[in-house]
Amino acid sequence: MPKLISILLLLLASTSWAQKGILLGNVSSENKEDIEYCTIYIKETNTTYTTNKKGHFKTGQLPYGTYSLLVHFVGYESREQKVVLNQPQVTLKIQLKQRVLQEVEIEGTVNKSMGSMKRLRAIDGVLISQGKKNEVIQLEQVNANKATNQGRQIYSRIPGLNIWESDGAGIQLGIGGRGLNPSRTANFNTRQNGYDISADALGYPESYYTPPAEAIKEIQLIRGAASLQFGTQFGGLLNFILNEGTEEKPVEVVGRYTVGSFGLRNAFVSIGGTKDTWNYYGYFQHKTGDDWRPNSSFEVFSGGLNLKKQLTEKTDVRIEYTKMQYLTQQAGGLTDLQFYLDPAVSFRDRNWFEVDWNLGAVTINHELNAQTKINSRFFGLLASRKALGFLGQINRIDPLEERDLISGEFKNFGNETRLLHVYQVKTTPWALLLGARYYQGYNLSQQGLADSTNDARFEYLNETNLEGSSYEFPSKNMALFGEHIFNLNEHFSITPGIRYEYISTRAQGYYNHVITDLAQNVILDTNINDLRKNQRSFVIGGIGLNYKFNDTLEVYANFSQNYRSINFTDMQIQNPNFRIDPNLEDEKGYNVDFGIRGFIANKLNYDISLFALLYDNRIGTTIEKDPVWFNTYQYRTNVSASLTKGVEAMVEVDLWKWITSDSSKFSFRVFGNASFVDARYINSDEPAFENKEVELVPPLNFKTGATIAYQRFSVSYQYAFTERHYSDATNSEQTANAVNGLIPAYSVMDLSLAYGYKMVKLEAGVNNLGDSSYFTRRATGYPGPGIIPSPPRNFYVALQIKI
Repeated sequence: MPKLISILLLLLASTSWAQKGILLGNVSSENKEDIEYCTIYIKETNTTYTTNKKGHFKTGQLPYGTYSLLVHFVGYESREQKVVLNQPQVTLKIQLKQRVLQEVEIEGTVNKSMGSMKRLRAIDGVLISQGKKNEVIQLEQVNANKATNQGRQIYSRIPGLNIWESDGAGIQLGIGGRGLNPSRTANFNTRQNGYDISADALGYPESYYTPPAEAIKEIQLIRGAASLQFGTQFGGLLNFILNEGTEEKPVEVVGRYTVGSFGLRNAFVSIGGTKDTWNYYGYFQHKTGDDWRPNSSFEVFSGGLNLKKQLTEKTDVRIEYTKMQYLTQQAGGLTDLQFYLDPAVSFRDRNWFEVDWNLGAVTINHELNAQTKINSRFFGLLASRKALGFLGQINRIDPLEERDLISGEFKNFGNETRLLHVYQVKTTPWALLLGARYYQGYNLSQQGLADSTNDARFEYLNETNLEGSSYEFPSKNMALFGEHIFNLNEHFSITPGIRYEYISTRAQGYYNHVITDLAQNVILDTNINDLRKNQRSFVIGGIGLNYKFNDTLEVYANFSQNYRSINFTDMQIQNPNFRIDPNLEDEKGYNVDFGIRGFIANKLNYDISLFALLYDNRIGTTIEKDPVWFNTYQYRTNVSASLTKGVEAMVEVDLWKWITSDSSKFSFRVFGNASFVDARYINSDEPAFENKEVELVPPLNFKTGATIAYQRFSVSYQYAFTERHYSDATNSEQTANAVNGLIPAYSVMDLSLAYGYKMVKLEAGVNNLGDSSYFTRRATGYPGPGIIPSPPRNFYVALQIKI
């Protein structure tokens, strides 16, 4: 009997010893954002696990006992945690602290204008940002006039941006930096939720569509180093991430109504939520106004729908559709004298502009396993833009004859697929990103005569035989790209990348050729057919470096090659007095960044960097003389290179919390950013350009401001200064038609406040508080030509209800 008892006890002991269980849980940031591809290293078993896109992880069967978990993700403080496994399943919730300063939230407040800036994670979805200069604007936390997409306020924390103010309604966004033209943000690769939204990413990268600020969750900006993953533009990536439906309830409705100066009325409503495996978000906006100058009324309709379905635990699909349609009357430009006498006048009452933008996308995300993820995005654009009016210079009186009508139709589609694989080398994660892109575009551009009325009638008088031109621009692009993060140790990482491009662009059509005698009698009127093709392929590369001294200080550096494809306007002959170099080449160059960033005591955030941008083969126009006929003509060719170098600095600090404590419900936060830039033309074949300042580059761009917040109330003040700069490469001070000339220095102040109570939020503010008279651009075409004055002092009040 004793032997039997001993055997039973031995069996029970061995069974207990053999008991096993699993560890599972979630890893998130301090603001409860799930962290995917985070590594969990178990010392006792020498095994590593990785979180999925929802931040979840799950181990295999482990014997009961005590384990040491080392949780690590690039950009966050590593965390070691002891866990006792004494049951079949132990669930953990692990939070990591980010190494850079995050937003400071005021307990109980619905206003989150504090801490509106953050930075991308080293790996964010299927995007690698390690070693790159990047900024992220969180729109919900911005105190600004969102009804007018007030760029001066929304982008206030990003140094070095030159922001154009083309209309008081904020319909079209115009931002540039580092010597790049702000016109319709054409020098950035502009995207929405990761897919293209410009007219044609290759040949006509103008963005006539900008999503309403009230529908945007965040704006991601990666400087020129984004060329390896996204291609095309020197400016880098500008990506609008739209809101999604809340995951906390099946239905949430947000209604906003804004009234403002000059007849501004803006109604915005959204509905979203989560039900079972579905997430949805939809919005609608209607905006009208007269603006502050005569002949400048506008009406905007925009809306979007986003449906997401979780097919399986590892696969989801998202379907998106966005539409924007607007009609604006163009008040036209002014000469310098007209502007200084009265900037509120208008000398054009027959000019109109109409846009119809339709975007669609289908995105599929699939996890092959905990370490490997595939993202495939199909996207398309069906859009048009039409400009109608008298196109003559502003120093000419409108003859009240037939107007010019210029129209463009755009039909584009493509796919971009990315694979991200994260794996472990010793105790540090390495990551490989591979991608492929196919893009096909079509653009029909036409110009002819329309009627002579004042109405917005976008109809050609002779549609079958246009008096101006008619061109088709088919294009095709295929690209392969890859980047890899090598975390050599806990401090130092190297991220090289490479991109292969194949580009095919073509222009086929005709332009009208008219010859008159000295008495202006027509002696020849014929259409000249034209066909131009351009095919090329090339490889660009770059490398990023990142060194983390400790959890609050890091140094980054990056070198990336860039290119900009020949635009359709560079392939289209408009008249016999304008010729195009048959050997015209794409514009090429590189971006270099070297910076230091971090935070102090979780209350001060800073990023200071040096940069250089070489822009080679810049396309421009020179005046040439025909060797046979001795007549002069405009010749479009690669005229010069330019070198832009400077310093960009940003600092933000919560003074009150610095003096008192983090737990205080009161906050006094101040920020300042500045860019000091020297941009000049070098190695130019055109003497008029050599060593001249690059146009549209303010040598000094400075912004500062403060926000005071207490519980549900906050008020923000901002001051912005932009130094004088030129609008053309010859640095002309003034011209008769005002198309070229000096843009004088200007400074602008803004004031915004917000108060929230339960479901209700009230916002109000004053833009251009000091009522400065200034302008940011001289237009060569619409909405000019000439000086486009910026709005004077104006007010807004917004009421929001969330149910």
